[in-house]
Amino acid sequence: MGRVGIPPVALKIDSGEKRLNELGYKQELKREMSLFKTLAITFSIVALFVGTPLYGQSLRYAGPATLIWGWVAVTFFTFFVGVALAEICSSFPTTGSLYFWAAHLAGPKWGPLASWCCAWLETVGSISGIGTQAYSGAQALQMIILLATGTHKNGGYFAPRGVFVAAYMGLAIIWAILNSFSLQVIAFLDIISFWWQVIGGGVVIVMLPLVARTTQPASYVFTHFETSPGSTGVSSIPYAVILSVLLSNFCLAGYDAAAHLTEETKGADRTGPVAILASIALISVFGWAYILSLTFSIQNLEYLYDENNETHGKLVPAQIFYDAFHGRFHNSAGAIVFLCIIWGSYFFCGLSVTAAAARVVYALSRDNGIPFSPIWRKLHPKYKVPRNAVWLCTAISMILGLPILKLDIIFTALISISAIGWIGAYAIPIYARLVMAEKNFKPGPFYLGKARRPVCLIAFLWVLYTCSVFLLPTLYPITWNTFNYAPVALGLVFTLIMLWWFLDGRKWFKGPVRNIDTQNGIC
Repeated sequence: MGRVGIPPVALKIDSGEKRLNELGYKQELKREMSLFKTLAITFSIVALFVGTPLYGQSLRYAGPATLIWGWVAVTFFTFFVGVALAEICSSFPTTGSLYFWAAHLAGPKWGPLASWCCAWLETVGSISGIGTQAYSGAQALQMIILLATGTHKNGGYFAPRGVFVAAYMGLAIIWAILNSFSLQVIAFLDIISFWWQVIGGGVVIVMLPLVARTTQPASYVFTHFETSPGSTGVSSIPYAVILSVLLSNFCLAGYDAAAHLTEETKGADRTGPVAILASIALISVFGWAYILSLTFSIQNLEYLYDENNETHGKLVPAQIFYDAFHGRFHNSAGAIVFLCIIWGSYFFCGLSVTAAAARVVYALSRDNGIPFSPIWRKLHPKYKVPRNAVWLCTAISMILGLPILKLDIIFTALISISAIGWIGAYAIPIYARLVMAEKNFKPGPFYLGKARRPVCLIAFLWVLYTCSVFLLPTLYPITWNTFNYAPVALGLVFTLIMLWWFLDGRKWFKGPVRNIDTQNGIC
């Protein structure tokens, strides 16, 4: 006997939603994102130009060869991490992503603790990530205004700390406002972002060496090694190489953002893994090409760092742009256009990071994992977005930016905290997947089979290495203005978080909380 009154289409259920129901969650967010839209948001977070502020210092540590080949080495190991996460994402397509994965893969005994640690690492990393993009955006805007008003040499306006912080705050607020509307708004803007970075990035990558009156020889770009202990204080060659590669470590992260959107993506058990791996592939190619373009176009290496140059020695890529265009056309218009392209990349990246951070907080509060959870898990009745979580993330990121008023090293701390939190959270589910019994794992469409042990082992060790190097001092001698405050900040935060766990959290936090009782797709 057939079903009466139920049209055939109603019986169909999205494969990602079906798996979500099996895991004990009902569909609450709107599932309307396509693969391309998910990829666009993910690629916006793993932004092409995100390493621009780090380029100058990374080049100075150990010269161009280390910077260029370091990117290739980091790409190689990053794919192991991406593949490991893609397999897990295919099996667990949930907004909670990393901390949800950690809970289920670690088993009932260790799952709550694994989930707790992973959730807070991810929360700290994603929220501080908003700060890194706000800082980068404010710095790019500072350079645009400086060159547009006459350059540092000719009396141009160089925004002081107060104005810089105001720009930082303004960007964070704009991102929060835009994220308060339907995710489709963000998805639309991130489609623009995708093409902005592909087309704009292509223009910068191709045009810069063509505009530059002279270019560096390939032997310099690919083989020249040179440390600068006089300016960095780092005399150890291995240490200098490690610090030089930090740019690549930082840029090749954030690709798990696709997993945060799986509850809003169609066929997420398939599209999530594809978006993770595709974003790594895209940024690997475009990012390497961008670094090559900058390095080939250097006119005078030492002048790039001179505080009396046109950009006040504050942003090396901006000076490379200026030298190229002024040398060819005797004006800075082209450099300003290139900086606007980069600023746009930061704007879109910050928008996407805010979206991802809010969904991490939403997912954790849905499982009562943070104080005042009922407030942060509340969805807007019309747009179905976690608006309160958006503004919480924004408020915290703005507080993180206040020390900029006194210290120059804050950007290093923000980058380190973001990288350690975001990348460090990868280690927990990957390790749990490495050691768990295979019979307890329900694979999705993307499955590694016997390859999972070597893949997960390499990925886990690489994540541990990456987090370790972001704790290192980046300049010597160590003073109040060169000290890397990330270890202190992270140590304090996670001491409090773990004390909370042992004194109280372990009594009530059990990891992800099921909100449906059925095991099928009909609630």
